[in-house]
Amino acid sequence: MKKLIAFLSIIVIGLQGFAQFFESNKQVFKSPQLDLVIAKTKTVAILPFSAKISYKKMPKGMTLESIKEEEKTLSQQMQQGMYTYLLRKSDDYSVSFQDVSRTNALLKKNGIYDNLSDILEDSLCKVLQVDAIIKSTWNYEKTGSEAGAIASALLLGMSKAVATGSIVLQINEKDKGEMVWRFYKEMNEGAFSNANEVMERMMRKIGRNFPFEK
Repeated sequence: MKKLIAFLSIIVIGLQGFAQFFESNKQVFKSPQLDLVIAKTKTVAILPFSAKISYKKMPKGMTLESIKEEEKTLSQQMQQGMYTYLLRKSDDYSVSFQDVSRTNALLKKNGIYDNLSDILEDSLCKVLQVDAIIKSTWNYEKTGSEAGAIASALLLGMSKAVATGSIVLQINEKDKGEMVWRFYKEMNEGAFSNANEVMERMMRKIGRNFPFEK
């Protein structure tokens, strides 16, 4: 039994190593006003992600209601993951990032947490009392099973993608709410990835393009 547990542990660790995101179709937009905005920006808020989850084949027992709950949970996890990553590397940035607990509390206090897409960006900056906001969209389609990915790793020595996704990050400034930076990337996901792994790998890719680095 101990040998079996050790063997399975090695498999899991190996699969986690293969669970990567492969850069595809990356696009970066920078406004001519970006440098000016960076120079006068002190505090940035990270909004809850707009998360959309779909399945190529709906899992047994899954309902539209449960997908909505999953999207809501993922939205908060991705938001928290980005904040944690940026906070951990705060010395690398010229701005500070508002605690997401405060961001969400202010959004809920003003009754706009659940309808952010209906609110103008400059209005959001005023509500949150920040100089800029980061808006993010994560679209995720599960195309395969983790069991299939495990079998591929065992038989072929390689990980099989079980999901595809696309992420959009954009920064809007407070004066006119204009978008000054936008990042788009498509990616494939292997087995055993979670929201924190997604954010860690994504931010590493974005890192050299992120406008607030010193």
